[in-house]
Amino acid sequence: MKLKTQVLITLSFLAIPFLQAQNTAENILSGKEGFIIGGYGQIDGNFNLDNDNKMNSNGKLDVHRLVTFLGYKFNDKATFVSELEYEHVVELYVEQAFLDYKIKDNMSLQAGLMLIPMGIQNLYHEPPTFNGVERTNVDKYIVPTTWREIGVGINGRLDEQSINYQLMMVNGPLGYDNGSANFSGNKGLRGGRQKGAEATVSDFDFAGRLSYFGMLGWNFGASFYKGNSETSDFEADSTQVGITMMGVDARYNNGPFQARGQYILANLENTAEYNAKTGADVGSKLLGYYLEAGYNVLDGKSENELIVFGRYENYNTHEETDGFAANAAYDRTDKTVGLTYKLNQGAAFKADYQLKSTEASSEETKHLNLGVAVWF
Repeated sequence: MKLKTQVLITLSFLAIPFLQAQNTAENILSGKEGFIIGGYGQIDGNFNLDNDNKMNSNGKLDVHRLVTFLGYKFNDKATFVSELEYEHVVELYVEQAFLDYKIKDNMSLQAGLMLIPMGIQNLYHEPPTFNGVERTNVDKYIVPTTWREIGVGINGRLDEQSINYQLMMVNGPLGYDNGSANFSGNKGLRGGRQKGAEATVSDFDFAGRLSYFGMLGWNFGASFYKGNSETSDFEADSTQVGITMMGVDARYNNGPFQARGQYILANLENTAEYNAKTGADVGSKLLGYYLEAGYNVLDGKSENELIVFGRYENYNTHEETDGFAANAAYDRTDKTVGLTYKLNQGAAFKADYQLKSTEASSEETKHLNLGVAVWF
């Protein structure tokens, strides 16, 4: 049985469960009236190693992300949520800025710049909430996190069924801008994120997610995205691609043991016409998945946590192509082992060791990552 099929079956068995994982936006929405502030940060050190595990090139030290959450709860029905992010010290972005209006208990209307509810880390990306110094590459190259768009949506909770739901209508990623392709074979849709900055709208797209939290310690999610990419040439159909993305994910956290997995599949239409028009090499199918398990070796011995974890991850932005041969270098595998030392649920030191390879070569590259993660 192929590994990809095994992963999908494993996730299906994990599909029962509950983990009341919250992000900062959810904390603001459930907070008290008035001004609310929060934030998170991620400071990384990345080093490439040779076969003897010695540095073989210059490393990189980076204040990767420094984020401030600002929210204001006007009353028990209306709340504004914003997320302002500095990346690499010099790049400033707005990652979220939306108004939440509670229509009734357990149901809200939201409008503004919102996170697309696809996969785990696009929604829950506060650094202490995941193992590994960097976010997973499935979420970077397939999803592509941090993916946010402007639109309107509803979300809510069905307590008796133990289900959370989200549905939104948003603008899509910009695939073509003034004669240039923003999508590519290497990075998929990542270059098309508009990040809410004077976003171009040719079509409105739809996204949604269901989460089931019916068993202690478990959470299961299913996400979808459907629509067309945006283009600066409104009359040219060859500058757009159709996007159908689906994902399933599962998380388990109970006592010292934790596990999570994710499977994302994106089918892109009209790529032959798009590639012919732009000269790009965008694949017609993108696929990525990972499985991760961890264990807190300090469980029962300390209030701190020392989580030992391992993760297997594969992501292929040329799973299928239309009219040309797939590039095997875009079929990539990362094997990661590491430690997360939590001083608190909001503060952690991280270290991991990665072996990266592609289907184009039998050689693996080695990498060491060290990091500081905070969330408050």
